[in-house]
Amino acid sequence: MNTSALPAALAEIVDDFQALTEPDRLQLLLDFSRELPELPDRLKDHPELMEQVVECQSPLFLTIETEQPDGGPESVRLFFKAPPEAPTTRGFAGVLHEGLDGLTPAEILAVPDDMPELLGLTRAITPLRMRGMTAMLGRIKRKVAALPLHS
Repeated sequence: MNTSALPAALAEIVDDFQALTEPDRLQLLLDFSRELPELPDRLKDHPELMEQVVECQSPLFLTIETEQPDGGPESVRLFFKAPPEAPTTRGFAGVLHEGLDGLTPAEILAVPDDMPELLGLTRAITPLRMRGMTAMLGRIKRKVAALPLHS
């Protein structure tokens, strides 16, 4: 499967998943769930600053922020909140965090909507969970598309 349309970090993650058997893919997803960063204090106590992705079976919240380090290109920072008892949801949030965090808005908007299917998990997890994953990516892209444009 061609990953050339993906940003480098995300393409590498997809390649890692595709190189594994299905049981090992689930294990890798669990690894990503454990690596999902904690929320910064400014977001921890302010759930109103985050948006729930209602399509996810487990309560998942996300928000984005932008930063423009040293006059360089604007980059998008991703923040997720998902309960530890929802490893699939957390795992996919972890994949998106590692694969998209710090990219430019244009790079994120260019990620294909069906990217979750590239992970090769469609037989291993339920269609409902796959819809949640796709919705998570869609929500990030909608929030990025709504950002005010900076020159």
